[in-house]
Amino acid sequence: MRIAVVGGGIGGLCLAHGLRKAGVEVAVYERELSRTDRLQGYRVHINPRGAAALRECLPVANWEKFEQSAGSSDNGFGFLTEQLKPLLVLDPEEEKHYSASRITLRQVLLDGLDVQFGKRFERYENNGAITLHFEDGTTAEADVLVGADGIQSRVRRQYLPHAGTEEVGVTAVAGKLFLDDHDWIPRSLLIRANSIIPTSRCGMFLAAHDGLGHTDHDGLLFDNVRPYLMWAYAARDLDVHNGLQAEVLRRIAGWSPDLRRVVESSPPETVSQWHIRSSKPIERWESTNVTLLGDAIHAMTPMRGIGANVALRDAQLLARCLVEGGDAIARYEAEMYDYGFAAVRDSLRAARQFAEGGPVARTLFRTVLRTAAAVPALKRAMF
Repeated sequence: MRIAVVGGGIGGLCLAHGLRKAGVEVAVYERELSRTDRLQGYRVHINPRGAAALRECLPVANWEKFEQSAGSSDNGFGFLTEQLKPLLVLDPEEEKHYSASRITLRQVLLDGLDVQFGKRFERYENNGAITLHFEDGTTAEADVLVGADGIQSRVRRQYLPHAGTEEVGVTAVAGKLFLDDHDWIPRSLLIRANSIIPTSRCGMFLAAHDGLGHTDHDGLLFDNVRPYLMWAYAARDLDVHNGLQAEVLRRIAGWSPDLRRVVESSPPETVSQWHIRSSKPIERWESTNVTLLGDAIHAMTPMRGIGANVALRDAQLLARCLVEGGDAIARYEAEMYDYGFAAVRDSLRAARQFAEGGPVARTLFRTVLRTAAAVPALKRAMF
């Protein structure tokens, strides 16, 4: 059985390792020209389920590189007011969480795989056996095609043309403040991730990341080694005309001076904006020898920080099903459809809660958080 994976992101590469580990023939086709073309991005939260998928699929040496290069993300989570007053602080979970550089994680995943770069997928023909066509005029043959080519998936566009994503009406502006240049940042913003819950229709998320990413002796790991505080401000009616930082500063004028200083002091080149999208709900489709994983089928908002972990779960499950044989794709899609689109709905709900709700509803939510902080039984029930 020959498996073709279109897309060299986190999910596609994890799947390729899982299949290769089991002795299944797999080829990965990536549109980027080289392994160092994606040297950008923030760190990504890998939860226990995502870590378990990596550990199962990766060779031991790759898993060890991941553990060595990823920082811990076990310091709990805080809900704060816009004046940095604590509403509720959640304790660290017993199972280990990781904070991984997207850049470094991709290099770890690429190590040991013979990825074919510069292959922009164009279309496929399926006559039992699948023929892949690429923009450079070349073709490839496979028995199973896996679209792991992200939110703009060309495989999905042909296979499930009615699927796709839509804007949810929430816009985010995010930036980085490098910690080695600033020693004034409140400790509460450095020791754990925090969500700012104001009474207005907006929100801010902040998380500090250490500088574990580096270039190792094999030249495999690439990252900016500087530690930084990542911040992201989101709102439903955010329409930037006067510059990203200026607009955010205008909107948080009455917030804590430290939060305003975080935004104001961030280098402009680290600040970016994106319109948040989420997959459209679709009915279950009939399975064939073409399938999808990760953002290609169930793209979700970043508000729960679970997108990469769901893609890793896809990779683990699909690798298991393909190795077991039989109606592998049908078994994979039946399970993936349920948990994948449940995650989409959960993430979409979180995005709307983050950026919507009037003063009364938000004040009530803050009261609930304060009550949970004071009543351990309620805190356990809620979280």
